[in-house]
Amino acid sequence: MRISAPSRLAVVAAAFAALAAVVVPASAAPAPAPCAAPRTGAGPGTAAAPFKVWLAGDSTMANGGSTCPVGWGREFDRLFTDDVTVVNNAVGGRSIQTWLYESNVKTTTDAAGECVVSPRTYASRWAGMLATGGMQAGDWLIIQFGINDGDRNCPRHVGTTRYRELLATMGREAKARGVKPVYVTPVASIRCSGSTAVGNRGFVGETTAQAQADQVPVIDLHQRSVALYNSLGLCPNDGDYTRGAVGAFFCDDHTHFEAAGAARIAETVARALREQNIGLAAYLR
Repeated sequence: MRISAPSRLAVVAAAFAALAAVVVPASAAPAPAPCAAPRTGAGPGTAAAPFKVWLAGDSTMANGGSTCPVGWGREFDRLFTDDVTVVNNAVGGRSIQTWLYESNVKTTTDAAGECVVSPRTYASRWAGMLATGGMQAGDWLIIQFGINDGDRNCPRHVGTTRYRELLATMGREAKARGVKPVYVTPVASIRCSGSTAVGNRGFVGETTAQAQADQVPVIDLHQRSVALYNSLGLCPNDGDYTRGAVGAFFCDDHTHFEAAGAARIAETVARALREQNIGLAAYLR
């Protein structure tokens, strides 16, 4: 039988229709989901867990009063994101040894010329930081001493060897708990040589050397604070700390800070964290 042209077209159309019924078309691939923006300081796919930054030091770091003196530690918390809580355990007038052992440091010296410590029991502030409810893995510990340690008299006196031993002890105890220590050289007071601010603290080299030995980051706040004073033109100075730029920065002495000065020192420490690529910098605002 012969099939007419219109009939052939009908047959072809029917064949294609049957084929379409058998072959299932592939579904369209879904559009890729956009990548989530990473949380500052967090690892891939994780949220930043809250943690604490613990401070140990003297009056230049301590919270202080409502007015002079104000330590830079009081101004530190505002520089961080909400994931961070700063716990300032710095105490005025302490050397590293009296901060650690408080009333157990005697006014007498041993054969090596060091102040006698008896019993060698930690003060409550450090014992509490080492206890279960204290420093936790993931926290940070920033340590700054070296100002009162140069006192020739006990109980504050600390020799350079003893200073390094105690700094290493604090770093080791922190690391054992998964806490990351940072050593800080003592912040400078204001001392002028003509129109130039100059360094004036001890234990700078000892702090740096122990940091290298312990493989701990070190911030040379002594050098950075001197550079800050020069950038602000705080020298020359006639010894009057109550007026002008130096009066706005320091209390009525050459060592302790007004709130504005403490804030500038805290910002200097934060800048060092960033410039030295210290991990804590990831949590700065």
